[in-house]
Amino acid sequence: MFRFVALVTASLAGVTWAAAETIDVKYYGKLDLAPFACTDVSRSSFINRACYDKSQQFMVVQLRSIYYSYCEMPAAIFEAFLAAASMGQYYNANIKGSGSDGPFDCRTHRAPKY
Repeated sequence: MFRFVALVTASLAGVTWAAAETIDVKYYGKLDLAPFACTDVSRSSFINRACYDKSQQFMVVQLRSIYYSYCEMPAAIFEAFLAAASMGQYYNANIKGSGSDGPFDCRTHRAPKY
C-alpha cells in the first residue's frame, strides 16, 4: 500500500489544480486548460476570464458564466484585448465580429483538437 501511495504522490507532484482544470466551452465541448495561460479579469462587467494557447492560436473567454472559443487568433490580438482600456468594447469590435461569422469564429476557422 505504501508503495502505491508513494507512486501516486510522485506522479502528481508536478500537477497543479489549475493545470488539471477542465471547462465546458459552448459549441466546442470539454477542454483541459493545462496548455493555456489564463487571466482572471476583474475590470470588466461581463468578461470574467481569458485563456490563450499561443501554440494553437486558440482563445477561450468566459463571458459571465459561459466560455466561448475563438480560433486562429494571433497572439498580438489577444495581448491587445488584455491591454485594452475597455475589454468589452475591444471584444465586441475586434473579436466577436458581426453576424455568425466573426473574424475568429471556430465554425469557419481551424479549431484545434486537444
